[in-house]
Amino acid sequence: QVQLIESGGGLVQAGNSLRLSCAASGRSFSSYAMGWFRQAPGEEREFVSVINWNGDSTYYTDSVKGRFTVSRDNAKNTVYLQMNSLKPEDTAVYYCAATPRNKYTSGSFRYVYDYWGQGTQVTVSS
Repeated sequence: QVQLIESGGGLVQAGNSLRLSCAASGRSFSSYAMGWFRQAPGEEREFVSVINWNGDSTYYTDSVKGRFTVSRDNAKNTVYLQMNSLKPEDTAVYYCAATPRNKYTSGSFRYVYDYWGQGTQVTVSS
């Protein structure tokens, strides 16, 4: 069992930055690839980014490439999402999720994830 707790969300103006954190507890953190998803009101939960077990491979959805950076610190059992140049369309609840590390290459699909956090709200004003 893995427990995930996101933090770092908030209200920011367009063009500014936020860094989200996701702290994991439970079974070995390095056993998992970690994903970030987001869900805007009335929309489906969508993939944002995924990072493999040791951080040397990452993947992003096109809309955040060049603006968002995912990283992890296995010593701290934490994954991060640095979000720069935020836009109003980035407004959503952001979730982190964990999947066994051998499923990393399928990490853009919600169904491969076994564990989810409760989410943190990000609101970007224009």
